[in-house]
Amino acid sequence: MTEPAATSSLRGERDGTLPERSGWELIQRLERNVATVLRGKPEVIRMAVVCMLARGHVLIEDVPGVGKTTLAQALAKSLGLAFQRIQFTSDLLPSDIIGVSLYNRTQERFEFAAGPVFANVVLADEINRASPKTQSALLEAMSERQVTVDGTRHRLPDPFIVLATQNPLEYVGTFPLPESQLDRFLMSIEIGYPPASEERDLLMSGGVDDLLEEMTPVVSEREFLSVQRTVPQVRVAEKLADYILAIAQETRETSDFLLGISTRGAQSLFRATQARALCEGRTYAVPDDVQAVATSVLAHRVVVRGNAGDMPSARHAIRDLLARLPVPI
Repeated sequence: MTEPAATSSLRGERDGTLPERSGWELIQRLERNVATVLRGKPEVIRMAVVCMLARGHVLIEDVPGVGKTTLAQALAKSLGLAFQRIQFTSDLLPSDIIGVSLYNRTQERFEFAAGPVFANVVLADEINRASPKTQSALLEAMSERQVTVDGTRHRLPDPFIVLATQNPLEYVGTFPLPESQLDRFLMSIEIGYPPASEERDLLMSGGVDDLLEEMTPVVSEREFLSVQRTVPQVRVAEKLADYILAIAQETRETSDFLLGISTRGAQSLFRATQARALCEGRTYAVPDDVQAVATSVLAHRVVVRGNAGDMPSARHAIRDLLARLPVPI
């Protein structure tokens, strides 16, 4: 691929360890397959794939019926991964998620019965409808990729990603996610309504249920893990790392924010930048990669003065921040 001249000073030297074309082609194949059922949303698909490559989790905040479940299922089917959907309700218990130890009378011992979190792709549907105690059952799984039951640690499968959803317009009977849990999500994204032409095609074709049912893997689990392992090798120049730190520092010092970006947030932006560069077919990151993922990575981690808990205001504030900060060249 041809490197843009304006960004050549940021790329660093290629070390030749990344499968540039093969990795990029696998990512393209995955995105095209998901796009057959999630119509007209290439950027949403790209952000979800970036998040998976960066070993992160996604919070999807949007109204019902725009394809949140479809996105999760399509990703799992395209990669041949185990998928589980957990409907969060007010009476859901932590053991309903992570599992429980049951006594085996025949063997005269307790045996662990794994819960639905033991899947590669877990859809936590309407996560804010469960109690804080139940929500917290996901914290260890999301941050350490393991669960502890009766003092015994159980490793989760690899890859492992949680896609959690919540409706931004319904507040009755919900429990807002605490900042500590929001910080465990690498990204927050919106799906939105499809373009009119795509929505008309969906109406005329009767929807995507049949297509989703017939989907088959286009990238193997082994291939995806191989590409995933190359993400940390993507080169990030010192100037670009300083740019990421400047963004984080600006959220901590400007009067627009009550709560700025944590160190974990800056690390998340760094990893997402590397993953986005890989999705673009490059072994080096550029400022465009940072700007493309910054709003999705940072908006749910900040609290905007006068608009606490308002995600649209947070996204707008992050975009304004990016617009006024000087970009390295």
